Amino acid sequence: MFTTRFARAAPLALTVLLLAAVAGAAENRINKTFLGGLALDGYDPVAYFEEGRPVPGSKAFTHAWSGATWRFASAAHRDAFAAAPERYAPQYGGFCAWAVAHGYTADVDPEAWKIVDGKLYLNYDKEVQAKWEADVPGHIQSADANWPALAAKK
Repeated sequence: MFTTRFARAAPLALTVLLLAAVAGAAENRINKTFLGGLALDGYDPVAYFEEGRPVPGSKAFTHAWSGATWRFASAAHRDAFAAAPERYAPQYGGFCAWAVAHGYTADVDPEAWKIVDGKLYLNYDKEVQAKWEADVPGHIQSADANWPALAAKK
């Protein structure tokens, strides 16, 4: 009796586990803090575009998107992001653009950033950013080619 019930429940349990793994993989495509699941270490992605500088977000203004919690400096920034997250979210899930161009992912420093053609790119630190800036078009081309495979592994 127990074996029969187990045999019938096992495929359902396996399906649930696989679906959870797929959902988790999609959520891991965003670089976020281990504790709290914050994207951009809690910095406001809209501020890069609107204020031309990194600005820490506030716990008072958050939005959940793509498996991460995004913080904003104001309700207006939160609402702008919620209306068009792809416009403001950093490229490559917020992972280092230099690393992605070289076939791997790495964390970022929210202070090492650049907007190119209306897209936000982040780097591991300012030293890596200087290397990335030596050939921005080439690095973007390489990163764009590498990102689909890297994202699929996340």
